[in-house]
Amino acid sequence: MYNRAILVGNLTKDPELRYTPQGTPVSSFRIAVNSRYKHGDEWREETLYIDIVVFGRQAENCSEYLNKGRGVLVEGRLRERRWEADGQQKSKIEVLAQDVRFLPRKGGHDSHYEPPRESLPPDEATEIEPF
Repeated sequence: MYNRAILVGNLTKDPELRYTPQGTPVSSFRIAVNSRYKHGDEWREETLYIDIVVFGRQAENCSEYLNKGRGVLVEGRLRERRWEADGQQKSKIEVLAQDVRFLPRKGGHDSHYEPPRESLPPDEATEIEPF
């Protein structure tokens, strides 16, 4: 099976940094991804809000250098998380990022910082409670 997602969008709020019980950094944020399509004779826009989770040093870099409105290219895989809250089963689909690239700011002024590429997230990634 092939499970790969590549998205370009803007952060809807600042990233949130936490740590697993084993001390691994994990950052979560949401991006807005816009698409445009033609319906009949008119163009329509659609915005999807996608939750992103990233681990390790890259999680720390995202929390330090990204903020609301910043553009990113995220590459990773989709995963479903399930948990129980208030006696009800809940679930959500998110992107488990393997690479997050910071896009240049509008106007061309940027630090040109690009975080290091990382390998797969740690095995403990599936044991974290949702944020």
